[in-house]
Amino acid sequence: MKKTMWTAAFSAAVVCVSHARAGDLAIESNDIGRGQFRDAQISNGFGCHGGNVSPEIRWSGEPRETRSFVVSMYDVDAPTGSGFWHWVVADIPASVHSLVAGAGNDAAKLPAGALPIRNDNGSTAYLGPCPPQGDTHRYVITVTALKVPKLPVDATATPAVVGFVAHYQQLAKATMTIEMGR
Repeated sequence: MKKTMWTAAFSAAVVCVSHARAGDLAIESNDIGRGQFRDAQISNGFGCHGGNVSPEIRWSGEPRETRSFVVSMYDVDAPTGSGFWHWVVADIPASVHSLVAGAGNDAAKLPAGALPIRNDNGSTAYLGPCPPQGDTHRYVITVTALKVPKLPVDATATPAVVGFVAHYQQLAKATMTIEMGR
């Protein structure tokens, strides 16, 4: 009985400490108006006719000990059985607090040292959202603050591997979810 009570108290304390460290990280974008993608961010393929340009993303409030960031966009509702990664950039230096519009389409617009990762379409470029006709999907854009300056991955890593490795280096995470239907 005492061991169970101690374990429950310890677990609650860990949750509170994690929450206190992660509570201030925030993500926002002027390019995603009123929680909706603009035509510029929508895919130009799969039956959609958008600009396929990555949105401007900015973040603030990371923990003091942050050494780098990962930015990603993931479709949790893709009919694949495992979702669909649209965009992943790792090793963004801790001094950087934004990605400009189009940074996901032109590596020269990424901060020095940032590592674009292949999306589920096989490209390191941003792939805009385009849910199947008649469906509404949730696209989650995430900024993760890490305690290491670089993840132990290279450009051949999959988004799932980046997420797995980042999970164990995570200090804080902020997400923005955008629903899109056609």
